[in-house]
Amino acid sequence: MKRVWIIGFFCAITVSLIYTGAYGITAQEIMDKVSETLNAPKDVKYDAEMILIEKDGTEKVRKISYYQKGEDKRLMRFLSPAEVKGVAFLALSDDQMYLYMPAFKKIRRIASHINNESFMGTDFSYEDMGASDYEEKYSAKILEELEKQYLLEAIPKEGEDVGYSKIKLWVDKERWLIDKIEFYDKNGKLLKILTSSEAAQIQGYWTDKRMEMHNVVDQHKTVFKLIDVKFDNGLKDDFFSQRYLKRAR
Repeated sequence: MKRVWIIGFFCAITVSLIYTGAYGITAQEIMDKVSETLNAPKDVKYDAEMILIEKDGTEKVRKISYYQKGEDKRLMRFLSPAEVKGVAFLALSDDQMYLYMPAFKKIRRIASHINNESFMGTDFSYEDMGASDYEEKYSAKILEELEKQYLLEAIPKEGEDVGYSKIKLWVDKERWLIDKIEFYDKNGKLLKILTSSEAAQIQGYWTDKRMEMHNVVDQHKTVFKLIDVKFDNGLKDDFFSQRYLKRAR
């Protein structure tokens, strides 16, 4: 059985890695196994609650629908509340992302210089939301072998323009899933922590039904609770296009 880290549009990590021989396995082999489980389904769609949690515990709940095909094609549509209803986001690559704002009835392309900014007030950046080509931008190594996990560290390759100075990943040994990622800012300080939990088996795929991104600087959190998850739906490539951004659900 395979487990899919379903928030693939929030950091689907398939990193290009350097050799480490002390553990009986290389970092590349570890992430190849993660990639295999990540890419097992042909596509996925689900509804979700997106919960924004302030430092004082105040919560705002949004409902979304999400679609993904392969590693790159992703579409998210906000269903409620009224202030965000109809807003839609399309990612085709890390430098080809679009946002539809119904109040203006226009689609705007996300400029690369704002990739590190917050996506719709969440703790995810546009870079996090885009298709993740980490295999081209990062190199990594095994830092430690724990009882049930491998701890990896990934650092951007020279000349790559990314929002983080490094990331750390905790990979489950048994099912080859990513349990946690730490993101470090340009100064090397811990910025955000992404954790996944509430695994469930759906259509033969292991799926994390709860994801939490915690901004440790602002003490703000964004939680995703997945509802009605379905795999292998036969989504067409042309579904992931600008013309679909304006459509109602």
